[in-house]
Amino acid sequence: MALLLAVLTFLIVVCVVMAVWLAVLSGARQDIIGQRLEAVRQVERRGEISTDVKILRDEMLSTVPAVNRIMMQWSWTSNLKKFLNQAGLSATPAKVLLSSAVSGLVTYYILGFFNVQTALCILAGACMTAAPFAVIAWLRNRRMRQFEEHLPEALDLLGRAVRAGHSFTTGLELIAQECAEPIAGEFRSTFEEQNLGLPLRDSLLNLADRVPIVDVRLLVTALLIQRDTGGNLAEILDELSRVIRERFRIYREVGVKTAQGKLTAAILIALPVFMLFALGALNPSYVQVLYNDSTGRMMLMVAAGMQVFGSMLLWKIVHIDI
Repeated sequence: MALLLAVLTFLIVVCVVMAVWLAVLSGARQDIIGQRLEAVRQVERRGEISTDVKILRDEMLSTVPAVNRIMMQWSWTSNLKKFLNQAGLSATPAKVLLSSAVSGLVTYYILGFFNVQTALCILAGACMTAAPFAVIAWLRNRRMRQFEEHLPEALDLLGRAVRAGHSFTTGLELIAQECAEPIAGEFRSTFEEQNLGLPLRDSLLNLADRVPIVDVRLLVTALLIQRDTGGNLAEILDELSRVIRERFRIYREVGVKTAQGKLTAAILIALPVFMLFALGALNPSYVQVLYNDSTGRMMLMVAAGMQVFGSMLLWKIVHIDI
């Protein structure tokens, strides 16, 4: 037992040291040249151009060469890198995976050190392993929501620039200079891509790929159609801005009308868990049979599965997409 404890302690210390080392030594941001050539790679992935010569090696997924070579063989790591970029994070996929593994291992070890049951240790470790990804998903959703909320203002600015006689690309530059993040950063990337020679159509498609929300796809589609068929660009931008604002108005009205249902769903989801912990604190012997008896453990697993299914169903009912 002492040997096992020493080995686990050594592994945890090594993982923590590696995590700190990667956090300190890894670059805070991808270099500007890599960002601009990544736009060319996105166009190539869509099959619209074909480059016979590989002008840039694949993006770095880890600052450790051996780990980077291994991760380059997995296709899902590119999606994770894209997910991190959409969340506005500069961390590499290797750092995220390492943080997730360290969180789960440390949690499992700490609970095991206090003689917590193995099943609960595994469950807590799995939850902590998924915690970094949950945080990244929350940051991504918040950033996408901020982008969507500020998009009408950017479209108004672009429409005024077009009416004043400026070109469309100059309007993109004005958005990058005048608007707040994350609008400014994404439109700055689009402006720099076309300014360095990438066709405007491909730059706009890259914008829709980086920001996967309905309003941006609608904007890109409208701009591409206008470039092919003609029309009053300022009026198109004004109409898009009006439609987006109306969507947010309806979304807020729906949020007000479904507030009671969301509160009820939250109470119903939290009530069984709260009652289990409350009974365990007030009368431990009454609840202990659920953990000690095989039938009780089976009932807990079935109840947990039904709880997850019911939570997903309630969440689906009270959340309405506009």
